[in-house]
Amino acid sequence: MSSELVIDITSNEIVIALLENKHLVELNKEKRNPKFAVGDIYLGKVKRIIPGLNAAFVDVGYSRDAFLHYLDLGPQFRSLDKYLKSSLSKKGKAPSLQRMKLEPDIDKKGKISNVLSSGQKIIVQIAKEPISTKGPRLTSEISIAGRNLVIIPFSEKISISQKIESADERKRLKRLIKSIRPKNYGVIIRTVAEGKKVATLDRELRGLVKKWEASFSQLSNATVPKLVLSELDRTSALLRDLLNVSFSNIYVNDPTFYHEIKEYIGTIAPEKKGIVKLYNGPNPIFDQFGVSKQIKALFGRTVSFKNGAYLIIEHTEALHSIDVNSGNRSKLGEDQETNALKVNLAAAKEIARQLRLRDIGGIIVVDFIDMNNQENKQKLYETMKEEMKADRTKHNILPLTKFGLLQITRQRVRPEMNIQTVEKCPTCNGSGEVRPAILLVDEIENYLKFLVKDLGYRRLSLKTHPYIAGYLKFGFPSIRWKWQLKYKIWLKIKGSDAYDFLHYNFFSGSREPIKEE
Repeated sequence: MSSELVIDITSNEIVIALLENKHLVELNKEKRNPKFAVGDIYLGKVKRIIPGLNAAFVDVGYSRDAFLHYLDLGPQFRSLDKYLKSSLSKKGKAPSLQRMKLEPDIDKKGKISNVLSSGQKIIVQIAKEPISTKGPRLTSEISIAGRNLVIIPFSEKISISQKIESADERKRLKRLIKSIRPKNYGVIIRTVAEGKKVATLDRELRGLVKKWEASFSQLSNATVPKLVLSELDRTSALLRDLLNVSFSNIYVNDPTFYHEIKEYIGTIAPEKKGIVKLYNGPNPIFDQFGVSKQIKALFGRTVSFKNGAYLIIEHTEALHSIDVNSGNRSKLGEDQETNALKVNLAAAKEIARQLRLRDIGGIIVVDFIDMNNQENKQKLYETMKEEMKADRTKHNILPLTKFGLLQITRQRVRPEMNIQTVEKCPTCNGSGEVRPAILLVDEIENYLKFLVKDLGYRRLSLKTHPYIAGYLKFGFPSIRWKWQLKYKIWLKIKGSDAYDFLHYNFFSGSREPIKEE
């Protein structure tokens, strides 16, 4: 299986598409310089203690106070609090955690009012990003992730990924980490560490410890709330977690990010630097690699997947429901049980893809087509588990019920990816009133004239629906050439599948959008 990343950089956001064998399986959008991302570490202040919930609300700078439950404090909270107070009282270099005597663990069944008080400064990490009307969910059991290792300050445990199956390799890695692990730092050995040499692991471990201590060096005069340590941006985090031998290409359309990504890969996997490629073709990058078309087909209430079969995906406050329908397959002449099994197995593959693609979390209930044979039900359950193995997000799958329902729980740490695929009516633009389409070219020219005559633009790009772009560039002299000669400008016209029929947008020479229609 070959994997590719296609990264579209715009002035205000980064969109990352992960393709496996040319099929879109993950789509991530993030604003430039995002705040309150999973993994970010903040110095916050306790605002309120809620004894009834055994929890506290903490100010980390978000519009709503973040939620911290007692069970998320972590057993070594007193040691973290002691280290924070020591860092706040000292200027310059942070105290050495390796020389510190750890405090006793807090009581697992204790009360939060015995540990925290209103106005107290506290170190917290974002465990779940703000979703809907809820603020961030926090933890004080801090972890800092690298490519091969994750360190957990104030711990002595060494854990190994369950995906490393070789008993000899597990023993080797545990023995290596024991020999290089600094005191008072726990370590989780990630799957990609399999086969790595001690020098590589030692270098990364020292770097993570240095990163932790450096983040506390400037806290003495810090104002609360303050971002102490930021997680990698989504692009780098994906590369850190996903990059393996199956990665064949990473395409990016921005020179600055191209060099940054190439440099980052040089630090984590120097042998893979050549897979990073700068795209500067005439078409939008997502159009060039077929991502735009797949987004249109895969997001929305109804998703077709094989021979007329389709899914209907519904969202409610409590759960997500997915209904499997056979569509035209019911006319193939096969017996009902065989037909149901074939559709259900194909649906399982598409459902696993949809959960990753949309990042659907919480409770998911799938209504498969009814089957009577118990062996077929078990086969479907095993297929669903196998297809979900590629999903890095924590999940749990239960066997089918007697009603043919399959239940999945999937951890939700970010807002669900939701893209509107239904386009506005090209005649009325969604208003219910007709706008003469024949006047569109005149409308574009009038605005072009305003940009040139009144605002002084000399180099412009026009992005619009491919049909409109083709019409403006067709023939010689084309309408585009006439405009260039008439207004003495340089004009580039691009068609984009992402645009509605009457949607157009002008861009300046610096790629900044001038107008959104």
